[in-house]
Amino acid sequence: MSSVTDAPNTTASLSEITHEEIFAGHLGGKLSVELSAPLDSQRDLSIAYTPGVAQVSRAIAADAALAKRYTWTDRLVAVVSDGTAVLGLGDIGPRASLPVMEGKAALFKKFAGLNSIPIVLDTKDVDEIVETLIRLRPSFGAVNLEDISAPRCFEIEKRVIEALDCPVMHDDQHGTAIVVLAALNGAATVQGRDIKDLKVVVSGAGAAGVACTNIMLAAGVTDVVVLDSKGIVGTDRTDLNAVKAELASRSNPRKLSGGAADALAGADVFMGLSAGTIAEELIASMAPEAIVFAMSNPDPEIHPEVAQKYAAIVATGRSDFPNQINNVLAFPGVFKGALDAGARRITEGMKVAAANAIFGVVREELAVDKIIPSPLDPRVAPAVAEAVAAAARAEGVA
Repeated sequence: MSSVTDAPNTTASLSEITHEEIFAGHLGGKLSVELSAPLDSQRDLSIAYTPGVAQVSRAIAADAALAKRYTWTDRLVAVVSDGTAVLGLGDIGPRASLPVMEGKAALFKKFAGLNSIPIVLDTKDVDEIVETLIRLRPSFGAVNLEDISAPRCFEIEKRVIEALDCPVMHDDQHGTAIVVLAALNGAATVQGRDIKDLKVVVSGAGAAGVACTNIMLAAGVTDVVVLDSKGIVGTDRTDLNAVKAELASRSNPRKLSGGAADALAGADVFMGLSAGTIAEELIASMAPEAIVFAMSNPDPEIHPEVAQKYAAIVATGRSDFPNQINNVLAFPGVFKGALDAGARRITEGMKVAAANAIFGVVREELAVDKIIPSPLDPRVAPAVAEAVAAAARAEGVA
């Protein structure tokens, strides 16, 4: 087991971080624009701006493809939100979502070296959001959709992908799904089990829950039961929207009905993606050697210390407990790999390749409290980017 590249253990409980520290860390925002060329003389100014810049503009006007070389757009990610599903806080609006979007942009820079700009939209109208991104397309090279409520997020992502000729991904769906699949592979490997044999319960049928279910089914997990606020999502339900009805047709193979108690009895895996809570006795009813991923953030569905009384492996979305399932393990490398390859879109194969790369980084170091790499592990983003770029080329989207 190598520890040379392990990130230092700087984990701190939120209770150890003061209110003043948190707000000071966000004072004035977390981003700034830095120059990539000098502006120290009249000559520098003449090159960077007028009159020299006119030559570059004329060249791009004659050949639009030159914008990729002579502007930052080819490597610029737009982090886009309408503020309707921010963390576990819900619909708090575009302005209140900005600290999260700025944080996302900072992570792109830190882990993948990619520039990104937060764009928050003061509209919930699907047509307006899609049209806005179409009009802004010359300004960026990829779109990270973020914190948009379900089921609107599904339509928005689908339509933006269809409209734009660049990588687009709703990270709450697919970034989460990628990291969850990597963590599930890690947990199953620690226990000497095959993920295809696991009985999985997903609590939450929103963006993350649907995407995690989809990627697990694609990876060969056959027994996945999904819960929404009204109980088990099954074909016997008449109150399902189109997304849930379609999901019901591909999940719940044992045709269970009822609520969380019916789903969790004897289950091997609980995945919390609902921002709700789960009772201790329901976790106690799961199968021996259970796996619990309580991922709602900042408040897990069940406290990790309580879950550990019954489960063999516990993971959360928080940094102050072991096995943090954090999207930062996925999205920087996914977008870097897509942009490195010149990919026109992000495919399912590229997402699975990303999950396998994350798992591969920690394969030789697995333990019950290390089923997935640290979000600060410097090996992750390069491994993900390389795997995603290779998958893009193999699938012919580069």
